[in-house]
Amino acid sequence: MTASARFLNASEAARQLGVSAKALRLYEARGLVSPNRTDAGWRVYGPQAMKRAAEVVALRDLGFSLRQVQLVLLGDPQGLEPALASLQTRLEGQLGRLGETVERIRAMRGDVARGQSPGLADLVRLATPASEPVAAFDLPWPWGGERFELRELRAITYIVGSLGSGKTRLARRLAEALPGGVFVGLDRLEEPAGWTRPLLEADAALRARVGSALAWLAEEGADITDALLAMVVTLEGEGDGALVIDMIEQGLDEAAQSALIAHLRRRGPLARPVFAMTRSCALLDLAAVGPHELILLCPANHSPPSVVAPYPGAPGYEAVATCLASPAVRARTAGLATTGAAGPG
Repeated sequence: MTASARFLNASEAARQLGVSAKALRLYEARGLVSPNRTDAGWRVYGPQAMKRAAEVVALRDLGFSLRQVQLVLLGDPQGLEPALASLQTRLEGQLGRLGETVERIRAMRGDVARGQSPGLADLVRLATPASEPVAAFDLPWPWGGERFELRELRAITYIVGSLGSGKTRLARRLAEALPGGVFVGLDRLEEPAGWTRPLLEADAALRARVGSALAWLAEEGADITDALLAMVVTLEGEGDGALVIDMIEQGLDEAAQSALIAHLRRRGPLARPVFAMTRSCALLDLAAVGPHELILLCPANHSPPSVVAPYPGAPGYEAVATCLASPAVRARTAGLATTGAAGPG
């Protein structure tokens, strides 16, 4: 067949659906979407394929795993209850945080009714994004002490840079400057069972959250390794301060990385913020960065870190893309991080 005005190529279909072409290929590989082919063998998406793809995207936006999406499309209720329960839990958490904001507004209205004007700072805190920086500090070495301000706190912030760019030092300072921030280093991978097992045995609620997350990740195609368990225990632990994670892909293969970023996204925009240091394109797919995600680039020339928009032509975009590599390439070059004279990345 040949493509016509009624059929979209893969890039056009992905753009209309708000996902990446990589995601569409994954849906096809799982049998969720069946595009047509042109005479030359190119994928094209007609009305039926686009309708099905839109349904898949909608279910993914609800947090359903690929396996759960498959069951829903087959009309099989198996596994639907835990998927809905997980969605309910996440929405209730978001509702609770929204409720706190509503209560602050209600209290302010009461003050106004009594002739008391709320403080400017209280009003500013209601704004999104915040007018005041969420973190501000003088940059450490290798920078020259320039002032750095982070003005947006999003659900996922990627910290990217080449070896020796200073991204580890930036990550540590962010963890110190963010309210309740926690730096999660690579020591999480040293005998992970030694620290995860006591936590899980002592906290039934944590054990349930971790079990639910691991089941979802397994349905996404991830093997449950010690490294992935350590990451999930970290993510599901108590606290609402930002988690700043050193090389989030460490110890995870490509399938686990892809499942992990899908898991982080399904938590929604009001989830505990995660700052993920990464050099893996499986985690940071520039074509898939959403509105609740941010990219921080540490330039190789030690210019101050900057926010980079995720589209070609934006300042810093090519530098970010150059820093990223596939998990296979990352595995081959991982040892270089400890051999250079420039210090940690």
